[in-house]
Amino acid sequence: MLVQAILKSKATDGVVTVEPSATVSQAAEILATRRIGTVIISEDGGQTALGILSERDIVRELAASGSGCLGKPVSAYMTRDLVTATQQDSVEAILSRMTEGRFRHMPVVEDGKLIGIVTLGDAVKAQLAELAMEKNALEGMIMGH
Repeated sequence: MLVQAILKSKATDGVVTVEPSATVSQAAEILATRRIGTVIISEDGGQTALGILSERDIVRELAASGSGCLGKPVSAYMTRDLVTATQQDSVEAILSRMTEGRFRHMPVVEDGKLIGIVTLGDAVKAQLAELAMEKNALEGMIMGH
């Protein structure tokens, strides 16, 4: 299965972004309200991803420096070296990259433009669906259907 199939199956209203000047507190409020794990940092409303900020990033900084970080800009704590996927990447490939990199969210970029985000949960769900289809096909062959 390819990333493009995951994006098509997701019921989403787009990628949630914040500007680099947004405060960590504002980002945390968005994460909590939307019940999501990351926001993409973008100056142009989501066309280009400058970085990504996750719940883990916020918790790590709170532990390291205290609540003072909540008033600082997300640009100070975002991950800048993004690991991205394309629509043609396989689910296996992105699962491998996520596992090796120990992260759970991967922006999908085509021709330099941010077009979506795939989570570890999305990838696992796609893998399970594919395995279920293969299982049913094999059972059908064994049973003679």
